[in-house]
Amino acid sequence: MIPKYFFLTKGVGKHKEQLQSFELALRSAGIHHCNIVNVSSIVPPGCKLLSRERGLKSLKPGEITFAVLAKNSTNEAHRLLASSIGVAIPSIKNNYGYLSEHHSYGQTDEVAGDYAEDLAATMLATTMGIQFDPETAWDERKQLFKTSGMIIKTTNITQSARGDKNCLWTTTVAAAVFLP
Repeated sequence: MIPKYFFLTKGVGKHKEQLQSFELALRSAGIHHCNIVNVSSIVPPGCKLLSRERGLKSLKPGEITFAVLAKNSTNEAHRLLASSIGVAIPSIKNNYGYLSEHHSYGQTDEVAGDYAEDLAATMLATTMGIQFDPETAWDERKQLFKTSGMIIKTTNITQSARGDKNCLWTTTVAAAVFLP
């Protein structure tokens, strides 16, 4: 039961009930009709990243769907929240990659996304023995990781939102969804 593909998606939902705001965020992400099972953050060797559109077309209603899911909620007016998934794929096809989940308040898409991407790349780099200074800025480490030839792809998907002005629950989700 090793996935061959995965795709990234994101969404936001607002409702007076927290659970329904989560369902609306899943709907916005296109995965509301699946039975989602949260898994940890390993990209199997050779697992290929698909486009969101192609991935969503592969899902069937009621399907048990494995995903790395980041979610965050607030009912505070105007509070900035974000959910992000970072991705790091190794260049060696027999090695596994990493996904990271990040949930934050007060971070923009760019800041939360860079943080999640950095987390995933750092986890992968440490398993591959790449030497680096963890205090170095992410942009510098990203260049180091890519020039090492051991990490070929890093990316992220991030959904941020501001809490509803009328204090409705606002939920953000970001997900890496696995497919057989």
